[in-house]
This record gives sequence, structure tokens and C-alpha cells, in this order.
Amino acid sequence: MLKWILILLIVAAVAGLLGMHSLAGAAMTGAKILIAIVLILFLLAVLGIIAIA
Repeated sequence: MLKWILILLIVAAVAGLLGMHSLAGAAMTGAKILIAIVLILFLLAVLGIIAIA
């Protein structure tokens, strides 16, 4: 999933440099959503490990 975040960030950067602002915005929105999902899963994993210990 981290690979997809990096790909979307690169697409957003390139699209922004080329003047395709709507594509850049869409790619950034996708990256933000994936970052939120990764953070939630990370917190759930950490809390699960703490609860087991």
C-alpha cells in the first residue's frame, strides 16, 4: 500500500508541474485517503500488540 501512496504522490507532482491541476488534485486526494487508511491500520496494530502484552 505504501507503494501506491508513493506512485500517487509522484503522479500528483508531475501533473502539477505540467499544469494538469485537476489530475494532480485527484492523485493527492487518493494519496491522502491511502495515508489515512495506513495510519488507522498502524494504530490498530499497535493497540492490539499493547492489549496482548
